[in-house]
Amino acid sequence: MNQKVVKKQQNCKKCLVCGLKNDLGLKASFYETDMNELIAIFKPLDEHQSYPGRLHGGIAGAILDETIGRAIMIQDETIWGVTVELNLKYKKPIPLDQELRVVGRITKDSKRLFEGTGEILLPNGEIAAAAWGKYMKMPIEKIADFNEDEQEWQVVSSDSEPSEIEIQ
Repeated sequence: MNQKVVKKQQNCKKCLVCGLKNDLGLKASFYETDMNELIAIFKPLDEHQSYPGRLHGGIAGAILDETIGRAIMIQDETIWGVTVELNLKYKKPIPLDQELRVVGRITKDSKRLFEGTGEILLPNGEIAAAAWGKYMKMPIEKIADFNEDEQEWQVVSSDSEPSEIEIQ
């Protein structure tokens, strides 16, 4: 099934997951879709391995956590998700050096908290890992000393941005 891209979210400079100037980071791109889901696209490197040729489970948890936590920004880009609880299920080995997709969505939303689920999908569409998380809603100024210019928090577009993303 194809999902139409509605908007691309920001990246920053040094984040492990989205930092474009973090040599060891995932450099993930995040896309809001017409299905009210957030899709991350990334390609893990050899430096992200645990067993040879396999993505480290902690890195898999990090991309799932970031994707679910960012899904709240679809509703309000000034609110960030701070992880309260994260539960992971690993189902299949996750390969390195292949473009992967992560899908995240909000499943429950209240005034202060939200819950969401997400999956890392293999290129053939199989679910490699799944997560459920609970997050506190917070503005960035209550989380960290964050300067958007210093952190280079911006949408970085290229000529190859997708208008649709296939989710098998």
